[in-house]
Amino acid sequence: MSTIALDKGMRHGFSLAWRGILKIRKNPEQLMDVTIAPIVFLAMFTYLFGGALAGNTDAYLQMLVPGIMVMNILQASMTAGVQLNTDVSKGVFDRFRSMPIARSAPLIGAVLADIVRYVVCIMVLLVVATVMGFRVQTGPVELLVAVGLTIVFGLAFCWASVFVGMLLKTPQAVQGMMFVLIMPLTFGSNVFVGTSTMPGWLKAWADISPVSLMADALRGLLNGGAIAAPLTGSLIWMVAAVAVFFPLATWAYRKRV
Repeated sequence: MSTIALDKGMRHGFSLAWRGILKIRKNPEQLMDVTIAPIVFLAMFTYLFGGALAGNTDAYLQMLVPGIMVMNILQASMTAGVQLNTDVSKGVFDRFRSMPIARSAPLIGAVLADIVRYVVCIMVLLVVATVMGFRVQTGPVELLVAVGLTIVFGLAFCWASVFVGMLLKTPQAVQGMMFVLIMPLTFGSNVFVGTSTMPGWLKAWADISPVSLMADALRGLLNGGAIAAPLTGSLIWMVAAVAVFFPLATWAYRKRV
C-alpha cells in the first residue's frame, strides 16, 4: 500500500468514524454492553471469589481491576465485527462502493469509532472500582498511560473481530464466534488467578498470552512493579495482531462486497 493510498484511506476512515460516533450518539443503547458488563464482572468476581483467592476482597480487587480492563476491552472489540456485518447485510456497503473513497476506509472508520466505546468502558470500570475500594498506587501519568495502552490494545485486536465480521454471513454468527474465541483467551490467563497452580500446558500458554502480558503491564502501571518485560511482550502481540488481521480483514471485505 503506497503512502498516498494509506493517507487517503486514513482520511476517509476518519470521516466514516465520525459517522459511527454519530450513530452512538443517536442510539446510546449501543453502550449498554460496555457499561453494564464491566460492573457485573467486577462485582461478581470480587465478592464471590476475592476472599477465597486472595484472603480478602481488597487485595483481590487491586489484582483484578487491571485484568478486567483487558478482558472488557476485548469484549468491547467484538462490536466492530458485528456492526460491520450488519451494515453489509443491510446494503450500506453497496452505497460505499459507489462513493469515491478508499476501499479500506469503511473498515478503518468502524475501528476508529470504537474508541468512544473503549473510553466509556474503561471509565465506567475505573469509577465503579474506585467506589468498591480500588486505588491507583502510582500516579496520574501512569494511570493515563494505562488507559491509553488499553485502548491501543483493543484497537489492535479489534481487527480480528473485523475479519470474522467480514467472513461470516450473519451478525449472530459473528457474535457467537467472537465469544467462543475471547472467553478461552481471557479465562486462560492470569486475569483472575495466578498461573502457578495451572497445569503445565496451560501455564506455558498463560505466561505468554497477550491477555496475561497486558494485564501484568497494567498492574505495573497502576499498582507498581515490573513494566518493561510484560509491556514489550504486549506490544509485540499488538503489532502481530495488526500485521495478521488487518490484511485478512481487508481481503475478506473485498471478497464480501
